[in-house]
Amino acid sequence: MKVVLIHTSPVSLNDLKALFKEIVPEVEMVNIIDDSLLEEVKKNGQINPAIISRMCAYVQVAKTLKPDLIFNQCSSVGEAFDIARKQADCKTLKIDEAMAEKAVELGNRIGVVATVASTVKPSCNLVRTKAKEANKDVTVTEYLVDGALDILMSGDVDKHNELVIKAIRKTEAENDVVVLAQGSMTAILPLLGETTKPVLTSPRLAVERVKKELGL
Repeated sequence: MKVVLIHTSPVSLNDLKALFKEIVPEVEMVNIIDDSLLEEVKKNGQINPAIISRMCAYVQVAKTLKPDLIFNQCSSVGEAFDIARKQADCKTLKIDEAMAEKAVELGNRIGVVATVASTVKPSCNLVRTKAKEANKDVTVTEYLVDGALDILMSGDVDKHNELVIKAIRKTEAENDVVVLAQGSMTAILPLLGETTKPVLTSPRLAVERVKKELGL
C-alpha cells in the first residue's frame, strides 16, 4: 500500500518516517515537499488562491502515483487541503484530524498551543468542527508562541523548547486538554515530565489513523 504525504517543511519528515516504519511498516511512504507554501501562508496570515491552486496541483500529482491515501502534513494549509482533497479518488487525511477528535473526547475546555500564527485559526476551527460533529459544546482557547518555529528552524532548539514549555504549562493550568498544533512540538514531550492534563500531539495519532483507514 502507498501513502503520499504533502509537506510544507522538512522539519517533521524524519519523525513521520520513523512513525510509519513503527506503525505501518508495510506502507510505502512518498513525500512531496514545497517549503514555499508555509512561507506564503505565514506572510499572508491565511491561505490564498495561489496556495489553494498549488495544493490542488499536488493532489493531482499524488493521484498519478496511485496512492491508497493522501496525507496533508501541515496544519497551516489544512483548509486549502480541504478544498484540494475533493479531487482525490482515494482516502485523505489531515495530520491533525485524529488529534482534534481526541481532544473533543477528552474535555470541554481545549487549549490550542501554536508556534506559527497562521496555524491558530485553522487548528482551532478544526477542533470546533469536530466538536460540532460530536454534538458537544467546547470552549477553544488559543495560545500563540509567536516566532517559535522560526527559532527552531534557525537551529536554536533550546530556546524554542523553553518558550513552548512555558506556554504548555499556562495552557495546562487553564484547560482540560492541551493540543499542540505543530507536529514539530512532539520532541518537547520527554522534557515536560508529568502533566496534570492530557497533552496531545498530532503525528502519532495521525499515523495510527492511517493504519485504521487502510485497514491494517
